[in-house]
Amino acid sequence: MAVLLYRIGRWAFRRRRLVGGVWLGVLVLAVAAAALAPAGEEEDLSMPGTESQKAFDLLDERFPQSNSQGAEARLVFRAPDGQRVTAKENRAAVEDALGSLDDGAQVASATDPYESGAVSEDGTIAYSTITYTADAVDLTEASKDDLANAARQARDTGLTVEIGGSALDAEEEPGGTTEIVGVAVAAVVLVLALGSLIAAGLSLLTAFVGVAIAFGLVAALAVPLGLTSTVAILALMLGLAVGIDYALFITSRFRHECAQGRAPEEAAGRAVGTAGSAVVFAGATVFIALVGLGVVGIPELTKMGLGGAGAVALAVLVALTLVPALFGFFGRRMLPRAVRKAIRSGDASPRPVTDTGRPGLGARWARFVLRRPVPVLMIAGLGLGAVALPALGLELGLPGDESKSVETTQRRAYDLMSEGFGPGFNGPLTVVVDTSGSGDVRATTDLVVRTVRDVDGVASVGDPVLSRAEDTAVLTAVPDTAPNTGATKDLVHTIRSAVSDVEADTGADVLVTGTTAMNIDISQAMSDALLPYLTVVIGLAVLLLTVVFRSVLVPVKAALGFLLSVGAAFGVLVAAFQWGWAADLIGIEQTGPVMSLMPILIIGIVFGLAMDYEVFLLTRMREAYVHGASPGDAVVNGFRHSGRVVAAAAIIMISVFAGFIGMSSPTIQTMGVGLAAAVAFDAFVVRMAIAPAVLALLGHRAWWLPRILDRVLPNVDIEGEKLSRQVPAHATESDAAVRRFPVGRD
Repeated sequence: MAVLLYRIGRWAFRRRRLVGGVWLGVLVLAVAAAALAPAGEEEDLSMPGTESQKAFDLLDERFPQSNSQGAEARLVFRAPDGQRVTAKENRAAVEDALGSLDDGAQVASATDPYESGAVSEDGTIAYSTITYTADAVDLTEASKDDLANAARQARDTGLTVEIGGSALDAEEEPGGTTEIVGVAVAAVVLVLALGSLIAAGLSLLTAFVGVAIAFGLVAALAVPLGLTSTVAILALMLGLAVGIDYALFITSRFRHECAQGRAPEEAAGRAVGTAGSAVVFAGATVFIALVGLGVVGIPELTKMGLGGAGAVALAVLVALTLVPALFGFFGRRMLPRAVRKAIRSGDASPRPVTDTGRPGLGARWARFVLRRPVPVLMIAGLGLGAVALPALGLELGLPGDESKSVETTQRRAYDLMSEGFGPGFNGPLTVVVDTSGSGDVRATTDLVVRTVRDVDGVASVGDPVLSRAEDTAVLTAVPDTAPNTGATKDLVHTIRSAVSDVEADTGADVLVTGTTAMNIDISQAMSDALLPYLTVVIGLAVLLLTVVFRSVLVPVKAALGFLLSVGAAFGVLVAAFQWGWAADLIGIEQTGPVMSLMPILIIGIVFGLAMDYEVFLLTRMREAYVHGASPGDAVVNGFRHSGRVVAAAAIIMISVFAGFIGMSSPTIQTMGVGLAAAVAFDAFVVRMAIAPAVLALLGHRAWWLPRILDRVLPNVDIEGEKLSRQVPAHATESDAAVRRFPVGRD
């Protein structure tokens, strides 16, 4: 692979105008396709095979008209202090506000709270449900303005009015202040790490190209593939982070090769052949882990995995082709001025780009760990273990309006509904009774109603509604507790257990569904899939690293370190989102269960990123070891050449992920916190402290591989050993080469 990538790097360098033109054309097409494509819809999560999903499917079949409605809004009215919403003047204000919606082109209906009984017992709060003929994404600005004007009209009379429902749900748009700050930090780190504005700008430019293409493709395919804004933001987040990192790794190796006196074209080939091999492997691990999310069985999670995997694949292609092509345009200007002068003056032994005449921080740290491996290992391991302890109390759930900022009208509407009608009113349960196998439809339905009503924790049960064929009944049960509480989760299981006797006696099928029940089922499915998925990921990590490093103990060490970093990240999520630690700093409005998709998603992403750092750091160590260095010297050599770059790459990735913490979407906010924490723990504690400490204790045994495995396993040559044998080592800069590559001159 190294030889093939070497040829690709040299070809891209020579055909830089062609390569740059092709990528520019692809970028223009992707942006144009995104601009012309219709906006995608925000879809509810689904989990095929669960009881709640079966009930939804049955409702679609038996109640097709009621389940084909569009967006829904809820206007919640509260009377001024000391007054009732049923008072004559307040009632008139509510009716006038609702009457202003009658002429709306997309309004299907608006319920009268006084006729439908949607008034609280104390008479202070009432609500109206407005249904539309179009989905939320297709609502016109005029329809949204009419809704806002109706609320404003009622407020002018002294009422408190808030708006909830799906009609106000909007896609989260990237590009906020915190994301810009994250990119700015990444730019500063690149300049400090590379010591060159040109080199830093090249890494950012290529990352932006890959991200723009990925984002454009996701937007263009949103409608045909059902991709949501979360998929687009994940593609943006991952593409930007790995795109900068992959470009940084190849650029750093190119500068190193140039500093050794090699011609720019040769340096580009060797950079892509060596660092590019690590990029391919690292990208492949992220890609496989993300695509593997499809095995969980949740369509939205599958789409997120595929979107992120596509962005990573594009980042790899850009790094292998566009980056060396840009080397052709800038040549030796990628190097610091002092190194360029040394090359032009004919210095036969130029120093590495980062060499200052004394051991760098990475080499000094490695020697420190080698002298004290046991204390370093104990402190780092116990520290991560302590951070991971809160993960034992991990609870999974799906956020609703209760998790939104109190500055939003949706959250205030949620709070008003809880105050007026009880916390469970925001998450009612839908009980579906399939009476097609029952002899007496009415008797069976009445028995189900009595059974559900007698369950402790049920506040009320509505009258059943029969389908046209009278083979299905639907009734609504309101819990005493809020949707995301453990008590509501227990209530769902209790109801399902209670109606099982009815099913046995009558032959009917009784299913509990609704948004709350669906969220509970999805969270349970996520919990059940967590351990199997983690086992698959760990097994994959051990297998891949065994092939790459031709060692048994190194992969085991890497897998255990990955478990520590993921566990610590989960601990941070529990402490922040469940316990409320640093909630004000992060901007968490409401504590509660951790987003149910996050643990598996974080495992998939962090697995690939952890393997990135493992490969880039240990490749140099193995390269030195196979060329005769002692185990200790090999560790120092790895940190001397890769420690600074890996640290810079980790800081960049942490900055990019942390930049998404400020978004209002709980999903993206949780993802940003979890990924930033996981990368920080994995890069700076596991790879920088635990890894060298373990290697120091293992010595030569770290690189041991049984003979039978040595014969069976393929040799991927990630260190470029074959490249060193097949490509002349003396391909260095000469006066003739200087004349051929004038772009490198000042």
